[in-house]
Amino acid sequence: MSICSRFACAWIFGLSVSAIAAEPAAKPGIDAPELAHLGAFAVGVRSLQLVQPGQPALLEFDPKTGKAPLRDRKLTVDVWYPAKASLGAKPETYTAAFTAETPGKPPVKFSITGLAVRDAAPAGGGYPLVIVSHGYGNAPAGMAWLTENLASKGYVVAAIHHEDPPYGDRARALWPFMRRPLDIAFVASSLQSSLHAEGLVDPSRTALIGYSMGSYGVLASGGATLDPSAVARIPGGYMVPYGRGAEKAEDFHVKNVKAIVALAAGVRAWGSDGVAAITAPLLLISGDADHTVGYLTGGRTLFEETTSSHRYLLTFKGAGHNIGLGPTPEAMRHQLWDEDWFEDPVWRKDRIMAINQHFITAFLDLYVKGDQSRAAYLNVPVAESSEGTWDAPAAARWSDYSPGTPGVTLWKGFQRRHAEGLILIERDADAAH
Repeated sequence: MSICSRFACAWIFGLSVSAIAAEPAAKPGIDAPELAHLGAFAVGVRSLQLVQPGQPALLEFDPKTGKAPLRDRKLTVDVWYPAKASLGAKPETYTAAFTAETPGKPPVKFSITGLAVRDAAPAGGGYPLVIVSHGYGNAPAGMAWLTENLASKGYVVAAIHHEDPPYGDRARALWPFMRRPLDIAFVASSLQSSLHAEGLVDPSRTALIGYSMGSYGVLASGGATLDPSAVARIPGGYMVPYGRGAEKAEDFHVKNVKAIVALAAGVRAWGSDGVAAITAPLLLISGDADHTVGYLTGGRTLFEETTSSHRYLLTFKGAGHNIGLGPTPEAMRHQLWDEDWFEDPVWRKDRIMAINQHFITAFLDLYVKGDQSRAAYLNVPVAESSEGTWDAPAAARWSDYSPGTPGVTLWKGFQRRHAEGLILIERDADAAH
């Protein structure tokens, strides 16, 4: 028998890698920061079909005529919500498919184990509404690590199936720049009305969360304005009416936005003034080795230019772009292309998720729910996590969380030696705004 560590040889105890990966990603491990852990509620999930009539079918654009046919746009939206516990109920298994590496090959199908119960009875109502927009070519299933986690904490979380063109389809790659904010604004308005009517949400407390292309979408829907020269690049002139100062520019924007979270956001189509129009508090989360959208030209630039917003930038040192999806499903572990949809080359994925769950919870609780106790988790005493100390009084147990009290600079909510590799900076809105 080979000799190995307790971390490397799960097979000794009869566990396989796939069995470990099958645990719901919304439930973090023992080394997770304090606010990552599940809330008090069980979680339900339902799927809605929303129809936006008479929309240009952009994926059917005919370059010869310069036009796209008008069709009803049908959107599937998955909604997670606080639910009454259902003893013995079977949790949901989510399915999706992502573009394969080889052109012309069918998308690679996979499944993800969740903890939500399909169509469970809601537990109360009047919850904040969170709209989630996935990355290009992704699906809401890949973000169940966050949607289920937030629902357990008293949020109603609606994730949109944007139905992007296949990844690598360059002829149609520009269309999501128009559809993302339109989809987000339409879904938000629809759910603010319908879920309020049934008493489930408080539409005056709405938040937006996006990953990658979804970050572009939530920034555009959260108040940013698009440079007229950028929207003119969309074929057929379809996006021109939505440019800065144009007649339909406000159609992109969601009402009552109290907070925006943008993971792996790039600088796209804003011009020098576009993101300065955002006034809602903003949490940017980026890896400083993001080779897809860049870091200095992505999250860091956005942090500097969102001058009308009270904003934060959380940086994973050494991490790349793939910080928004959950752990790799078993079916995606056989080709590097498939696995690279999900995994970061440096960081453990469960660690990324737990840190994101912690900070997104603190941010939403503070700015959407008005829980002032959460400010201490965001107003960190040292920007570099590794510089934090906790000398006295000593923790009673190794697993205790830093209290963040005077004299303790280890980030509040983190365990000793588990606040490493992160930078968190904060800035007020400029006085001129």
